[in-house]
Amino acid sequence: MQTAVVSDIHGNAEALRAVLADIDSKGIKRILCLGDIIGYGPEPLACVDLVRVHCEWTLMGNHDFAVLYEPTNFNAPAEQAAYWTREQFDSEPDAALRAARYEFLGSLRVRVVEQLGEHPLLAVHGSPRRPINEYIFKSDPMEAPDKLEAIFRRVDKLCMVGHTHVPGVFTDEPDFYPPDELGEFSYRFNADEKAVINVGSVGQPRDGDPRASYVVLSDEKAEFFRVPYDIEKTANMIRQHSQLHEYLADRLYEGR
Repeated sequence: MQTAVVSDIHGNAEALRAVLADIDSKGIKRILCLGDIIGYGPEPLACVDLVRVHCEWTLMGNHDFAVLYEPTNFNAPAEQAAYWTREQFDSEPDAALRAARYEFLGSLRVRVVEQLGEHPLLAVHGSPRRPINEYIFKSDPMEAPDKLEAIFRRVDKLCMVGHTHVPGVFTDEPDFYPPDELGEFSYRFNADEKAVINVGSVGQPRDGDPRASYVVLSDEKAEFFRVPYDIEKTANMIRQHSQLHEYLADRLYEGR
């Protein structure tokens, strides 16, 4: 059975709806989320409600954690967006719905291990070492090989992550392959190597491609997909809220 994996939605319901429609058009019924449902974007409540309905399980991202608890080590626009997002949760007039959303956030897991065909699959938001907030950068194979070696010691075979908003595959050579360097935008699982698969971001890509990103897993491979959405609509909604920095709107057009 194919499984779609999304991550880093960041309150961008326009992008999420486009991705969900694309997944549905492929006949895929199982969807997983690696976290950061909220933060930055203008429609956090809609995103939480959509994820609650459509995703089999969801992980805790650092922005989900920030809204639920406290934003730490955030830059000013991210911190301000976290407090604004919390205000949206708190201002929900339906007490039962407000409680249900907070209960959902509070129940998010930090890591999940599943079996994908013959392969054990670890899922985290950030990294196997620090699941909520450690970044694995595409430059790490060249600049921080010791870091990657330590990370891969915690991976039995396959690992899925998000957090950097940059899709691609890390192998334990170590190396990093963006989707366009993979044949047919797919990584075929190799018995001789471990892999960490970054599924990219639905709501705020940072690889120079503004289209929403997600991955489809099968027993043999991980396939990367990009989906266009109405960026202008999302950007205009961000600009309507003074507590959301205009930079959060501008970056969507360039995927940065």
